[in-house]
Amino acid sequence: MLRTRNPVHALTAADRDDALEVCARNLPANVFVAARLLEGVLTTQPGTVFGHRVDGHLQSLCWSSANLVPVEAADADIAFFADRVRRWRRHCASILGPADQVSELWRHLAPSWGPARAIRADQPLMSAMDLPSSLGVELDDRVRPATTDEVDLVMPAAAHMFEGEIGYPPYSGSGAAYRTALLALIDRGHTFVVVEDGAVIFKADVGSVALGCAQLQGVWLAPHLRGQGLAVPLMASVVEQVMTTRAKWVTLYVNDFNTSARATYAKVGFEDVGSFSTVLL
Repeated sequence: MLRTRNPVHALTAADRDDALEVCARNLPANVFVAARLLEGVLTTQPGTVFGHRVDGHLQSLCWSSANLVPVEAADADIAFFADRVRRWRRHCASILGPADQVSELWRHLAPSWGPARAIRADQPLMSAMDLPSSLGVELDDRVRPATTDEVDLVMPAAAHMFEGEIGYPPYSGSGAAYRTALLALIDRGHTFVVVEDGAVIFKADVGSVALGCAQLQGVWLAPHLRGQGLAVPLMASVVEQVMTTRAKWVTLYVNDFNTSARATYAKVGFEDVGSFSTVLL
């Protein structure tokens, strides 16, 4: 049987604008990759984004680093992407993105990459475009951007959130690399906190910002404060500040089984606009 040449190729800086146009087709779903493109990844990390062109037109993308993230990929595109990355199993921690694309990508990769550690097949993708204050939602005025000298206060909260979400600690040993990553978020003004008695009791991060859209991640409230009606005004304050300083369109995705978080986000003004999936490897 003759093997056809894989048409997928690594994108270069010259492809950036075309790649951003692909992301813009569904910005809430694709803002992670769009943000990396705007940050210059095609120059600083060549080979990180693959593209599939048909008759000279860029049709779809796949972010291929520690995570695989398909972007606007039809089934035929996904088959090519899977073939291109099949040898990379040990470099990849997860596959995430729109549920239909992730499901198809995992169908191709599971025989050689499986079994998965966990599959979260339905993670509602939610979007908000109205200021919470305009909807009459109370804002918690304690929420503010973290400062760089607070990184060591943020770190325990971030690590607790990560382990609860992913199932294992974000680092072993010194944690220096993890601290550096947190510091980079804080330095950009992308981490919001409430600090009381020398400890972070609430945090949320802006993981990605691109083309007028921001995606929130890493939302965490100290366990002893949960169930007290604090989450809605805390989240509303984050969303309000993000909308007035960074992007008017705010998105996030959440596990379908996290009914309390979904209810909180709905009260803040988020609506379901799609479904994500994550395959944890």
